[in-house]
Amino acid sequence: MRKNIVAGNWKMNTTMQEGVALADQIKNLLIKSPNCEVVLCVPFTHLTSIAQTVNGSIIAIGAENCSDKESGAYTGEISAAMVRSTGAKYVIIGHSERRTYYGETAEILKEKVLLALKNDLIPVFCIGEVKEERQADKQNDIVKAQLEKSVFNLSVDDFSKIVFAYEPVWAIGTGLTATPEQAQQMHACIRQLIAEKYGNTIAQNTSILYGGSCNAQNAATLFANHDVDGGLIGSASLKATDFKAIIDAI
Repeated sequence: MRKNIVAGNWKMNTTMQEGVALADQIKNLLIKSPNCEVVLCVPFTHLTSIAQTVNGSIIAIGAENCSDKESGAYTGEISAAMVRSTGAKYVIIGHSERRTYYGETAEILKEKVLLALKNDLIPVFCIGEVKEERQADKQNDIVKAQLEKSVFNLSVDDFSKIVFAYEPVWAIGTGLTATPEQAQQMHACIRQLIAEKYGNTIAQNTSILYGGSCNAQNAATLFANHDVDGGLIGSASLKATDFKAIIDAI
């Protein structure tokens, strides 16, 4: 059975001290084990301290990115091995903000996925269309191309380790959200594309999260869809009570 996951993506927010305090708040709110895996994807500077803060709890830690290079003279870059050494379990790869603002190509993302897997990290691989592509009804073609160019090269064993996040780019930070019907249609499409490449068993065991202005008010209706296995949560993950409400919604 595939895993339900609620992952927070803090982005470039909180100082290390603020981040540790927030992680501690979230940990203390999760008195009972939730019906999902909880992940906090935090800035590089926070990883070790927050890993120590949540140690012994049900919370897993993830990074928001990693380099496409293994090591070497790449000033300012953080390798997958470095991420893993902090105690992190997950890493977000291919977020639309990385694709848009930093020009990350399908080939770069392909290398990042390979290095994450080599270092025993679970990639949370993001896919999704921009507003113009949705208006042109090209969203299915877009996610198909994103899968084919970056992850459909993997072996069955490696592919089975990946978590996906469908993020309609037009809904990230805009206050817009895909309707439950739109989310289900896209998640079902992604699962079908996986089934055509790797078989139905792999497809049915692959977790596909929704990302795109998911919050405490709409989480339950989004998560009620058969093919939506949780969420990659942005701004709502920066408030402990809101994040807890989303976890409860699953």
